[in-house]
Amino acid sequence: METASGRQSIALSTVETGTENLGLELMEKEVEPEGSNRTDTQGHSLGDGLGPSTHQRRRQWPFSKARSFCKTHASLFKKILLGLLCLAYVAYFLAACILNFQRALALFVITCLVIFVLVYSFLKKLLGKKLTRCLKPFENSRLRLWMKWVFAGVALVGLILWLALDTAQRPEQLISFAGICMFILILFACSKHHSAVSWRTVFWGLGLQFVFGILVIRTDFGYSAFQWLGEQVQIFLNYTVAGSSFVFGDTLVKDVFAFQALPIIIFFGCVMSIVYYLGLVQWVVQKVAWFLQITMGTTATETLAVTGNIFVGMTEAPLLIRPYLGDMTLSEIHAVMTGGFATISGTVLGAFISFGVDASSLISASVMAAPCALALSKLAYPEVEESKFNSKEGVKLPRGKERNVLEAASNGATDAIGLAANVAANLVAFLAVLAFINAALSWLGELVDIQGLTFQVICSYLLRPMVFMMGVEWTDCPMVAEMVGIKFFINEFVAYQQLSQYKNKRLSGVEEWIEGEKQWISVRAEIITTFSLCGFANLSSIGITLGGLTSIVPHRKSDLSKVVVRALFTGACVSLISACMAGILYVPRGAEADCVSFLNTSFTNRTYETYMCCRGLFQSTSLNGSNPPSFSGLWEDKEFSAMALTNCCGFYNNTVCA
Repeated sequence: METASGRQSIALSTVETGTENLGLELMEKEVEPEGSNRTDTQGHSLGDGLGPSTHQRRRQWPFSKARSFCKTHASLFKKILLGLLCLAYVAYFLAACILNFQRALALFVITCLVIFVLVYSFLKKLLGKKLTRCLKPFENSRLRLWMKWVFAGVALVGLILWLALDTAQRPEQLISFAGICMFILILFACSKHHSAVSWRTVFWGLGLQFVFGILVIRTDFGYSAFQWLGEQVQIFLNYTVAGSSFVFGDTLVKDVFAFQALPIIIFFGCVMSIVYYLGLVQWVVQKVAWFLQITMGTTATETLAVTGNIFVGMTEAPLLIRPYLGDMTLSEIHAVMTGGFATISGTVLGAFISFGVDASSLISASVMAAPCALALSKLAYPEVEESKFNSKEGVKLPRGKERNVLEAASNGATDAIGLAANVAANLVAFLAVLAFINAALSWLGELVDIQGLTFQVICSYLLRPMVFMMGVEWTDCPMVAEMVGIKFFINEFVAYQQLSQYKNKRLSGVEEWIEGEKQWISVRAEIITTFSLCGFANLSSIGITLGGLTSIVPHRKSDLSKVVVRALFTGACVSLISACMAGILYVPRGAEADCVSFLNTSFTNRTYETYMCCRGLFQSTSLNGSNPPSFSGLWEDKEFSAMALTNCCGFYNNTVCA
């Protein structure tokens, strides 16, 4: 037994020794320089012993060193490349601006926005903490209270002085101001909790809307900026023709409404999906929401959802705060719903612009609605619960789930197909239903000798006082009241289509009155109507809102049903108050047409300018029996007055033309 065990030990030691020797040989192979050659027992060269791959490695050795060098200095190379690209862009930017600044205006604006964002981010990182420390003294409750009272007093005095001075020349603006007061009193009377109303939120929201309205409507810079922005949006949307013409053909795109407006929804949906994937929408929404939150005192979730409604629809905006909807209070849910009813999404904005509605008014109306929606929501349904989202840090918004830009573009276009089909189906259904209702009402009216009874006529009578309080002239009130009624009871698409028809008649020079029936409304009434129709507050949207939110938080279906009707009414009031703001701030822009010079030319087409100048000429012409007509005012002692009168009579009928 001892001999066997000894042998076993010797064998194990031999194996261990062999293993150690094998390890030493492998180590020698690794240490052996690449350039060394080995020989066999006969002295023949065996090469370097590393096989043919060694030669490949030897040839690739400079590339490996270069790759290693690049990895080591990657950050430096990125900075150099970025610097070169910036220098190249600066040279291109300067060349474009010097050659033709007007042509390069869009590039200039985009560049300024990018520089602003970069500077803002840099200063926030550099000075953010210092500014926070500087603002600590203002956290004193007594000092903050004094500042609030001083600011409120200055704002009140400024508003009174502004109204007194600005409305002296245009007293009709006071009617619009009275309209705002009327709608606020109605909402307060219908408020869920009168004693809990946060007047800070209400007045801040209305004040921000008013200030933004002044910037957009009154100041030359703001008006020109939004006019330019509207033109750029129109130009951008026109690129839809390239795709729709290829698919449907030029004839259908030019002549058929469905192939004009609906492809725009698909194109805009695709673009919005790309922008959302890149994170630009989230960045803008968060900045606007942060500003509204610190000024109005609303919570992060409701502010974020209402701000998101500026860009996305009433069913998409709640998805921004999907993880938080289950814990939101009833007041916050009411605010989310109100924001959806009070605004329009960026996708359908393109469709409305394609109708011919003023683009700058639509954009400004949608932006102005956000603070007003929060204000009126807290007036109609004040907060009486303890919210979990009072943190000033806000809520994080995720990036898109797509893996690249192409996937985002494809998903956006695919998702927009459903919206385009929904719009087409709604238009077909509601226009058919409206025709049926009008036929039924006309039949019922004829049974009692009432001719021409329609849904629009009923709305024109019921809503005429409310529309008048928005600042619309009494003669235009019936037509505007029809469109407001159609928007609320049927659909905003049908209402905007009707508005575009009135606008086209005015621009084409159709007479204002034909056989006692008004054919179009004034420019002021058009602007007010555009603001009043800007929103999804109609009866059919109740089902859309409940369906979208219930699918997200099904366990809160009863809570959603409690507040949806109140939110619909509040959202409708937001659009009406926005229209009142437009009525207060609107002033005619641009010099009046030089009718003397215009009528001295040989005009061949009827336009709005033709109608206005010819109407002025008719009013300045008097008949003297068999003698030639005499002229007064601008056309007195003008040799071409008789010829201009003949030309005008060729387009329009008037007593002086007999």
